[in-house]
Amino acid sequence: MPRKGMRTVFFKPSPSSSPMRSPPHRHTFSDTLIDENIDNAHIIISKWDSDSTTISSLFTHDRQEAMQYLTSVKQLQSAMQYYITENSASEMLVRAQNLMQIAMKRLEKEFYQILKFNREYLDPESVSSHSSRASRSSVSDFEDESEDEASRLSDSVSEVERVSMVAMADLKAIADCMIGSGYGKECLKIYKIVRKSIVDETLYHLGIERLNFSRIQKMDWEVLELKIKSWLNAVKVAVKTLFYGERILCDHVFSASATIKESCFTEITREGALTLFGFPESVAKCKKTPEKMFRTLDLYEAIADLWPEIESIFNYESTSTVRSLAINSLIRLGEAARTMLTDFELAISKDNSKTQVPGGGVHPLTRYVMNYITFLADYSGILSDIVADWPLTVSSPLPESYFSSPEPEDGASSSISVRLAWLILVLLCKLDGKAELYQDVSLSYLFLANNLQYVVNKVRKSSLKFLIGENWIEKHEAKVKQYAQNYERMRWNKVFSSLPENLGIGMTIHEVAECFKRFNSAFEEAYKKQRSWVVPDAKLRDEIKISVAKKLVPVYREFYEKYRVVVSREIASTGIVRYAPDDLGNYLSDLFFGTTGDSRSISSSSSTTSFCSLSGHPQGGKSR
Repeated sequence: MPRKGMRTVFFKPSPSSSPMRSPPHRHTFSDTLIDENIDNAHIIISKWDSDSTTISSLFTHDRQEAMQYLTSVKQLQSAMQYYITENSASEMLVRAQNLMQIAMKRLEKEFYQILKFNREYLDPESVSSHSSRASRSSVSDFEDESEDEASRLSDSVSEVERVSMVAMADLKAIADCMIGSGYGKECLKIYKIVRKSIVDETLYHLGIERLNFSRIQKMDWEVLELKIKSWLNAVKVAVKTLFYGERILCDHVFSASATIKESCFTEITREGALTLFGFPESVAKCKKTPEKMFRTLDLYEAIADLWPEIESIFNYESTSTVRSLAINSLIRLGEAARTMLTDFELAISKDNSKTQVPGGGVHPLTRYVMNYITFLADYSGILSDIVADWPLTVSSPLPESYFSSPEPEDGASSSISVRLAWLILVLLCKLDGKAELYQDVSLSYLFLANNLQYVVNKVRKSSLKFLIGENWIEKHEAKVKQYAQNYERMRWNKVFSSLPENLGIGMTIHEVAECFKRFNSAFEEAYKKQRSWVVPDAKLRDEIKISVAKKLVPVYREFYEKYRVVVSREIASTGIVRYAPDDLGNYLSDLFFGTTGDSRSISSSSSTTSFCSLSGHPQGGKSR
């Protein structure tokens, strides 16, 4: 062994006699590979230095080179991590850090340009319309496909979708690169600025305004109703297109970081969503009147229908305020609807108008209430939810006739059926009181028949038919007939009784003459009074006329044909026999149209033939 070598082995300097020095870093094979990666990254990063290149967009100019750029940045990040661990004092680390700053500056610019210049292709409608396409996630792989396969994929989507898908893939690639390089905040800041402006602008164009409760409360109903209509037209688009599209885009671009993804979507949409769902809550807190019921139900229905989407889109903890506001709006709207139902019932009960409808026709209260209730029936599904836990409490049991047979099995449906039936019962009770305002009892019955017929018709021709049931309709149709029979008995009995009950018994000329006179007086009095009376329903009108004609015309015809000649020959006085049997049909045909004038006039009617034919003779003229 050489002497020098022996000295080195056996005579090592003591620690106390010489300072400690770190061994110099030896350039390893790994260092060489890392340095080459830095050199390669320097070439492409310097080429696209924002301060030196004249080409505005790397991704627009050459997407393949753009992918190489991102790969170089990732390699640069790996090189930095290597030197931080192995040799933090290396000049190559400083060089890599400088290159990274230049690269991030370029990527920030590229990210902004893609968001800005592809705005029409990244609008929420375009994004949400093809969200289910699996190909979106693999757009960045187009370059890896064969020429035929790439052509097939391109042909399967429209040009708008293709551009949108490519832009989304590029944004995701840049975001992944920047987040992986520690520049996630810079990327997020750019995204929020651009996309929030789009959300706010879209909501503005949809007519969504930031209106506080004080301002809404002071609005005239006509103005507020227009605002509600605008909101109803906007909310479905806002939820299913705008917010849904933003959620898809945000989830896709920032899939690399759950935290960034949530933070991004929340900051972009929360303010607009709170403005959107705050409006119906404010409307619900305004003064309640029956006229606002249907718009309130429209608002409730819109939110209820969209709730699955709202819950899914805003399912982050940071967007819980949006979910809470939507639920609170539903609760408030439901409470408002219940209040208005109660107020509506009270308004019917407290109606104290003493005005008599001319001719015993349909009362305005009947028209208003039944139109209101039929509209309520169209909202039966929503109302079932609202009244499901709000049982009807009345002082006496609801009459059996107000239930369908069999009763609905569904509890919610049964609840709304009972409540609507109860409202109709409150109306009918009020009409009973209004019928007493007529001094003529027969007109009171005609009034009740007219109004109940109107109610039955409304039930039969609307959704109420399915809620209240056929059994209810049949029972109340029978009640209409009962009212009509009571009217006929009270109004026409005097005319019927003026004719002899048994024509087989002989009568003197004087008795016959007196009988004709009594009939003439009774018939003319009845006709004169009823000329101004009204039966609006054509079917009911004809049924009443036919019923009277069947009882009157045959009996009068028999009496007329037996004694007319005798009276005319024996008694010189004219005018005792004033009417031929067929004339009665003509007069009856004039009734119940609400007309006034000469009680002796004859007007033609489509019903005349049917009334006259009951006697078994052709239509005849009036005797002179």
